[in-house]
Amino acid sequence: TGGLDVLAQHIFGTACHAPFAPDMLYEEVCRAAPYHDLPRGVFDRVLEFVATGGYALKSYDRYARLRVEKDGSYRLAHPRLATRYRMNVGTIVEAPMLKVRLARPKKGRRPLMGGRVLGEMEEYFLTALSPGDTFVFAGETLRLEAVRDTEALVSRASNADAKVPTYQGGKFPISTHLAERVRAMLSDPTSWKDLPPQVAQWLAMQQAFSALPEKDVLLVESFARGARFYMTAFPFEGRLAHQTLGMLLTRRLERMGGRPMGFVANDYGLAVWGLRDIGLLVEQKKLTLTALFAEDMLGDDLEAWLDESSLMKRTFRDCAMISGLIEKNLPGHEKTGRQVTFSADLIFDVLRSHEPDHILLQAARADAATGLLDIGRLGQMLARIQGKLLFKRLDHVSPLAVPLLMEMGKEPIRGAADDELLGEAAKPANQRQDDLVREATEGISGFGHADAI
Repeated sequence: TGGLDVLAQHIFGTACHAPFAPDMLYEEVCRAAPYHDLPRGVFDRVLEFVATGGYALKSYDRYARLRVEKDGSYRLAHPRLATRYRMNVGTIVEAPMLKVRLARPKKGRRPLMGGRVLGEMEEYFLTALSPGDTFVFAGETLRLEAVRDTEALVSRASNADAKVPTYQGGKFPISTHLAERVRAMLSDPTSWKDLPPQVAQWLAMQQAFSALPEKDVLLVESFARGARFYMTAFPFEGRLAHQTLGMLLTRRLERMGGRPMGFVANDYGLAVWGLRDIGLLVEQKKLTLTALFAEDMLGDDLEAWLDESSLMKRTFRDCAMISGLIEKNLPGHEKTGRQVTFSADLIFDVLRSHEPDHILLQAARADAATGLLDIGRLGQMLARIQGKLLFKRLDHVSPLAVPLLMEMGKEPIRGAADDELLGEAAKPANQRQDDLVREATEGISGFGHADAI
């Protein structure tokens, strides 16, 4: 379906051209494929938003962009609005950057603002974190304290399980059709003849030691490594869906007593690590995978996470700019990113407090679900695997899990010398890879370490 913020921009643009009748414009919009099934009630709500700003904003003249004529048609409230529309029209919003600034946190108070700037990161990654999460940047492990305006306030941390930053350029997932083909190919050894020999041998080792991901079955593994316990899963649904699944699984594991410490995801799977042996909890029936991967995680758990993170505010800002509620470019003046963010955050807080069902809040949530979280695809995956979970408790890391563990700690970690876990994360990449490969192939008869490499 088409975005409601894009629809608002089209309605406003139509009014800039000439007065229009709502019935005729609705018929025109419905002829476009993305809006073919657009309910008339939703169209009318978007039209009301463009005209007045909605219930919570209609008292402010600056949001009154259209006026109703005696014949029921709509026209611009002032000719200058057409100029402002032309200066801001478009649906591509540049990926904003946030300054990463050191700040000393104090209990019960806002973090101090006087620290030095370490650099800039894409907002896409930072807004998916919750306060207290750790990540690696500029050769240091940092804890996110807060996101304020265009700055991410951080403090130094010593957590070896910090997240590795991801960027917009790497967020596009493999298609659903390709994912189905990959799952089918992996589960059918007869199709491996077309694969490079090293890949076929690696899959054979996975089959001998654990199991192969089947076409419609989710493979879940658990194993211990060092002082940590791991759980890996291989949905093959793309990085976006896996990152969202990792966020929700860690919340659910915390509630179930699994004591998770973090997760890492790639296009093919995800790994969650913690302080308790998840495999043992499953065998003792203190934790069930059916409950862990239940479809209801897209309900309360998702809502709670969205409320904690800054993701919704940043998505709302993009929707507000596309819909024309907030204008960055003005005659003789251009707003800074900080000014745009401040305005968007203020309007977001007002709407959430006084009109939580505002059409633009709904548009922002829909955009976040599809563009940033891949909720639709994740929901389809959870529905597909219900009752089809294959669990393997292993003695050590499996061949398929090696790439996931290699995702952890790709940048140097501060203070590694005094901490065994940090020391493991700070090993050179080739040494860590050799250790993981050696461990993954250990005890599998017929396969040697040299052959695996």
